[in-house]
Amino acid sequence: MTEITKLTVYEALNGLKKKDFTALELTEAYLRNMESGKKYNAYITESADVALQQAKEADKRYAAGTARALEGIPLGIKDLFCTKDIRTTAASHILDNFVPPYESTVTQHLLDDGAVFLGKLNLDEFAMGGSNETSYFGPVINPWSKDKPLVPGGSSGGSAAAVAAHLCAAATGTDTGGSIREPAAFCGITGIKPTYGRCSRYGIVAFASSLDQAGPIAQDVRDCALLLKSMAGFDDKDSTSCDVAVPDYEKFLDGDVRGLTFGLPKEYRPDGLNPEVSAYWDKAAEYLKARGANIKEISLPHTKYALATYYVLAPAEASSNLARYDGIRYGFRAKEGQHLDDLYINTRTQGFGAEVRRRIMIGTYVLSAGYYDAYFLKAQKMRRLIYNDFMNAFKQCDVILTPTSPITAFPIGDESMLQNPINMYLNDVFTVSVNLAGLPALSLPIGLSADGLPYGMQLIGKPFDEGTLFNAAAKLEADAKFERK
Repeated sequence: MTEITKLTVYEALNGLKKKDFTALELTEAYLRNMESGKKYNAYITESADVALQQAKEADKRYAAGTARALEGIPLGIKDLFCTKDIRTTAASHILDNFVPPYESTVTQHLLDDGAVFLGKLNLDEFAMGGSNETSYFGPVINPWSKDKPLVPGGSSGGSAAAVAAHLCAAATGTDTGGSIREPAAFCGITGIKPTYGRCSRYGIVAFASSLDQAGPIAQDVRDCALLLKSMAGFDDKDSTSCDVAVPDYEKFLDGDVRGLTFGLPKEYRPDGLNPEVSAYWDKAAEYLKARGANIKEISLPHTKYALATYYVLAPAEASSNLARYDGIRYGFRAKEGQHLDDLYINTRTQGFGAEVRRRIMIGTYVLSAGYYDAYFLKAQKMRRLIYNDFMNAFKQCDVILTPTSPITAFPIGDESMLQNPINMYLNDVFTVSVNLAGLPALSLPIGLSADGLPYGMQLIGKPFDEGTLFNAAAKLEADAKFERK
């Protein structure tokens, strides 16, 4: 592996500015890593020709003194973001040959800032999953795997694995119920889900529109701050985009946590919580306290309803969003069948995987006339109560500190997960409530388990207060001294 591919985005930018290496040399080094790292199955589509041309253009800009914020930085793009003239599949058979004629707003922002696109990264099909095993293109393998292949987390598993294995400098991800934070935790890197509306959803293949949010996955906190600055911003093409100024997040990294109060929700420490998780949670609180922060126990009383609420609302929205994939307008079309109904049924049966079909059926059920009030409407009311819990908690604290996941990465093909989807859903217990409330949350590595796998720690912030999260995370990162791959 070339040493320059182990540099952070921040370090790579400095190297490019000092002419220690060129953008073309950096890109070529990552392309070599991608070739030798195919065992991870992190990429669905590689765009080497595009990347090399973008790198050459970046070198011209450096020579002319007109380099932009991310000039020449090679990125991986989760294959949920539409990229003009580059295949976008959502890791599904039903879109396996779709080439968008337009660019998503987030990826356009990155291009406008000079980023180089190495290719499209693997994910759970339509972002539905927590282990990156539901992809039509096969599972991604966690770079921390030892005796047996481990999952990288999902749905942004390809993004997290690619960053951890140095197959790109950083990556885009999306988070609907923890899909940036959980894979970041499983792969020992950093990721942030910004406030809902902070990044445009235009051009991102929809899963659950009121929950989906784009964000960066990178090696460390500073890199996430650099990436989010480019990715965020108001977009009039997205009706849920918020017209709120995007600060220079890098400026928050030199602050301190003295006087800040960190809340520890008592509901996040249930009976039977993994003792290692609990111990690292306490250690993180001790680090912050030693830096002058206050630690306070808080209550989020409706936490116990968060998973049930999420797994009513998210499938309901998915069933509506995925209705457009009918074999008529674009994407895969089944050949069997004599009638229109046959075409619809065969196309969707063959085109969607088991997990996507399961969620469509659940969502259609809870939206049906006889069950809308009993399930969907009640879940919407509970969502508001969960949001109110957070707002009441933030009257007592500035940031909420919790584990990211109750477990570390587990083996690919784990029967306890595959045979009982509820077990897989339970892994999201610490993350889904954040999406229901539309809040920003960041995960960073805090330490290793007894068997040498990463644990993540989560920081949850007030709406549009990502700066405070970056500040606190930078201090926590400095004290944890986590050794990345």
